[in-house]
Amino acid sequence: MAAPDPAGWPVGRLLSAAARRVERDWNAHLASWDLNHASQPVLVILLRGPRTQAELAAACEVTEQTMSRVLARIERRGYITRAAHATDRRKQVIAITDAGREAVLAASDPAAAEELVTEGLTPEQVEQLRGLLLLVARRAPR
Repeated sequence: MAAPDPAGWPVGRLLSAAARRVERDWNAHLASWDLNHASQPVLVILLRGPRTQAELAAACEVTEQTMSRVLARIERRGYITRAAHATDRRKQVIAITDAGREAVLAASDPAAAEELVTEGLTPEQVEQLRGLLLLVARRAPR
């Protein structure tokens, strides 16, 4: 059975399908370091210094419950450590380890990420795509 032709799809469906494809390709790239699209940004944030789970969740725009699962996964891999918060015993401070730093720096090559999305496009098409995506991304939430 042939795949459906997306030419007639609404823009929202096209954008969603494109996002899923980029996510799959990015996850395949990150898998070499046992990372994924959810864990890589957390380690990038931690490169700037330790954070609490709540701070990481807010920075990644996810719930604390979701962040808890992401942190558990990268902690098992040895990419982060947790320590008691200096003034609030209910909180923990999450820090990146040397292994986490090495992995995220190796995995986060901007050229590789850009190539996953723009392969086959001309420089002009890339700039046009970037401009349109910025318009959509910057639109105020409803």
